[in-house]
Amino acid sequence: MLHIGCHLSCAKGYLAMGRQALALGADTFQFFTRNPRGGNAKPLDEADALALRDLMRERGFAPVIAHAPYTLNACAADPATRDFARRAMTEDVRRLSLLPGAMFNFHPGCHVGQGTRSGVALIAALLREVLEETEDTPILLETMAGKGTEIGGRFEELRDILDAAGGDARLGVCLDTCHVFDAGYDLAGDLQGVLDALERAVGLERLRAVHLNDSKNPRGSRKDRHARLGEGEIGVPALRRAVLHPALRALPFVLETPNEPEGYAREIAMARGWDEEDAHVG
Repeated sequence: MLHIGCHLSCAKGYLAMGRQALALGADTFQFFTRNPRGGNAKPLDEADALALRDLMRERGFAPVIAHAPYTLNACAADPATRDFARRAMTEDVRRLSLLPGAMFNFHPGCHVGQGTRSGVALIAALLREVLEETEDTPILLETMAGKGTEIGGRFEELRDILDAAGGDARLGVCLDTCHVFDAGYDLAGDLQGVLDALERAVGLERLRAVHLNDSKNPRGSRKDRHARLGEGEIGVPALRRAVLHPALRALPFVLETPNEPEGYAREIAMARGWDEEDAHVG
């Protein structure tokens, strides 16, 4: 069974997100842990979180994903910025313990001129601290498009972070289809080759989730511009192959396409249709 959802606003609370996901035909979703531009998180409504937990269990949700704010930079040159990243990640990962199977996803960061090696070391050091101060919740490094001084555009950079962080079993990877395509990986023409490269670098057992997006730009552009499914350079046939690939099929897929709720509902139904067609053929 395909597990798919989209990015939802948590402004109305945890339970409201679960109900909206069901209304869209989803059985998972992603949300920002706090304002995507940073700042303090709202006080935790534990009763609301527990109500979502109960709904998820009742309706058979796949694990949900909490996304760190875009401004969180684990390898910033400024120590204060890194300290905010550590504190925010620790707080958010702890809060997620109320939701069964929930995962915390973050962009590795930008080294802002310090160099990739220094950036990797700083990210790994921060992860070691967060892991020591939290329990259970998986932490996912997202594959990136490689724009500017971004770290994570190559699978080997993710490997280096995981290794330097001690290889903890809680650490995983979230593959973003737009990002890896923009980073230069031939997702449209050679999906198996992309997955083989990920296997060699970090191991497919580390792959815990997929962001399902088309790309507005050609392969290798390093632009990170998401498009609706079938309206970009990756295209429906390639995205369908990704959803149905045996190494990915059981993972939670999350849409981050530029959509309103009605558009997400259409894309969720589209992807479910691929899954049903394949199951019928099989």
